[in-house]
Amino acid sequence: MSYALLRPALFLLEPEHAHEVTLRLLSTANKVGLLGLTHSNIDLPVSCMGVHLPNPVGLAAGLDKNGAYIDALANLGFGFIEVGTITPKPQAGNDKPRLFRLTKAGAIINRMGFNNAGVNALIHNIKRAKFKGVLGINIGKNATTPVENALDDYIYCLERVYPYASYITVNISSPNTKNLRDLQSGDALAHLLSGVKNCHSRLATSYGFYVPIALKIAPDLDDDQIDEIAKNVLAFDIDGLIATNTTLARTGVENYPQATEAGGLSGRPVQYQSTEVLQKFHDRLAGKVDLLGVGGIDTGKAAVQKMQAGASAIQLYSGLVYRGAGLIDECVNAVGNYLDALQ
Repeated sequence: MSYALLRPALFLLEPEHAHEVTLRLLSTANKVGLLGLTHSNIDLPVSCMGVHLPNPVGLAAGLDKNGAYIDALANLGFGFIEVGTITPKPQAGNDKPRLFRLTKAGAIINRMGFNNAGVNALIHNIKRAKFKGVLGINIGKNATTPVENALDDYIYCLERVYPYASYITVNISSPNTKNLRDLQSGDALAHLLSGVKNCHSRLATSYGFYVPIALKIAPDLDDDQIDEIAKNVLAFDIDGLIATNTTLARTGVENYPQATEAGGLSGRPVQYQSTEVLQKFHDRLAGKVDLLGVGGIDTGKAAVQKMQAGASAIQLYSGLVYRGAGLIDECVNAVGNYLDALQ
């Protein structure tokens, strides 16, 4: 069944329930061999953070927080998958309702709050999965951990996921964990990255292989903050920057009834803002750090705009809610045509 036919029924459900139903349907379809038949398996290899990607269109973190649906998602045509955000201990996240559709705007507001089953559950699911492709693991801190002790949580997760990850994302930009975005600023960021890199170096030596580290940042940054983050990313040899997470702004959705809901806005309204921030980091980092573009990609054209702004790869999430898995092939094709035209 095409997603265009299925979507009206899913949109009758409360958004978080629809999310869960969709993942279960994908899992069932994968088990009976229906997935993998719906996409064109386009070969468009690229390198990002030193990792070989079969194509540059990936799944953003948040859709499969616990890595419970890796195999099903892998059969949709993604070049890579990112799971999480995961925290040291299981946590329920914020109170429901915490996920809202702004359908006419192609947008979502969420205040999930890093709801997840904990890092050990994620590792258990990864071990069960058959997937052998590129797997990113997104790590965060528990809500009960004071922000001044956040490094402890990131190190705890980093130490445990390191042997299972193709790359590891340090998420300091969710707006739904109190004070988390404070870690993007000045001394706090330097302290965090210094501690993460010290642990990372020890792990690379211990395991005998190098797993790249990416930093996921917010779109709600002024030029001084962008300068500061860029300086620290270079100083601590961070391999990649994921731009961006959701926004606290409500530009373009001010007149929607649910625009007053607290949380991060994603989807089409954040497209311009996130691409602008991506471009600014590209200008400052001058190719020394690989960039992954995410935010508002709901067409192949939007995917190409991220590449033009300096991305080596892109990630999808909210666009999939409105467009379905067909968006993946559309983006791969569009990016392929763009890269061909550059040669």
